[in-house]
Amino acid sequence: MQTCATTINYSVLNPGKIVMAILDSKGRLFGKLNILDLGAALVILLVIFGIFVFPGGSGSIAQGNIMKPIEVDLLVRGLNVRNPQDLFSQSLTKGNKTNIIIRNQPHGAIEIQSVQPLPKTILVTQPNGTVKEIPDPKTNNFSTDMILTLAGKAQITDNGPVIGPSKLKIGVPIELDGFNYNFNATVIDIRIKDKA
Repeated sequence: MQTCATTINYSVLNPGKIVMAILDSKGRLFGKLNILDLGAALVILLVIFGIFVFPGGSGSIAQGNIMKPIEVDLLVRGLNVRNPQDLFSQSLTKGNKTNIIIRNQPHGAIEIQSVQPLPKTILVTQPNGTVKEIPDPKTNNFSTDMILTLAGKAQITDNGPVIGPSKLKIGVPIELDGFNYNFNATVIDIRIKDKA
């Protein structure tokens, strides 16, 4: 009986030796290119590809919604100004524009529709126990209150009007900025006008 002796070359069947030929002991591909550098370059190429092939939207939360004219009433309390009538006649007049800033985001100029100064009053107790509101007799009062009405356009979403990237809601503080003024006001009313 004859025995057949077959020798099997285990180095050919061992995949670890093949991988070792591709990667050396320092993690270099074919002894020339570091595999970590190759991975970083691949990630950078994928990011660049993603930016140019799938650029995405503009980032606005109000994309695709219609623009409508709105009026916004703002309440200004305790604005310290030496002569409020000069401010009303020079800067805050109907038809002028003011720059608005909502949540530290500038939104450009919007038209001033009206300015209504609020009278300064004090409460005085009457002899019969009732309280009466009378004009403030102080002459050195440099504080004024007013209601400003602004008119502009906003995108109307399911969550309300949006100017730029900011939602406009009652109670939102708005900063008004002009040539000779910069002060804060609070939204107290929003009216969405239908185009006529």
